[in-house]
This record gives sequence, C-alpha cells and structure tokens, in this order.
Amino acid sequence: MTIEIHRPELEALIMDRMKAGSFQTVEEVIMQALKTAPPAPPSVGQPRGDRTGADLIAALQSSPYREIEIEPARYSLPVRDVTF
Repeated sequence: MTIEIHRPELEALIMDRMKAGSFQTVEEVIMQALKTAPPAPPSVGQPRGDRTGADLIAALQSSPYREIEIEPARYSLPVRDVTF
C-alpha cells in the first residue's frame, strides 16, 4: 500500500515529530492517529433506507428493558359545550 501526503504542512509536522523522537516511523504516526480517533458512528455500516420492520423487532427483542410498556397512554380530554 502506498499513502501519499498532499499537504506539505502535514508532511513537515510528521517529520518534526519523528526528528523529536515522538515516533520512529510513519506507521507509528498513523497507528497513534487511528487509536486516538473517535469511533465511527454505528449507523455508518447500514444506511437508514435499508432498515426494515424485522430490524426493529430484533432490536426490541434484544433490549434489556423488554418489560417497559411502549404503548402510549390514552387520555380523554375534557369536552365543553359551545353555543354559537
């Protein structure tokens, strides 16, 4: 694999860090960057449009809170007589 750096300031920064002894190789720089980068969001692997009802059922069945009622409560609002 070949990795090209197109920004001279990035190349200079990597070279400065290697000269200072922070890293021995470019691979160490890349490894450190990848280890400290935030993880990708979970929805990256599956676009929203591809989800199905089966996916929703599977998620609900695997929930540790299956006993929680998800049906909304039904309330009757008070009604007043109106004369026009």
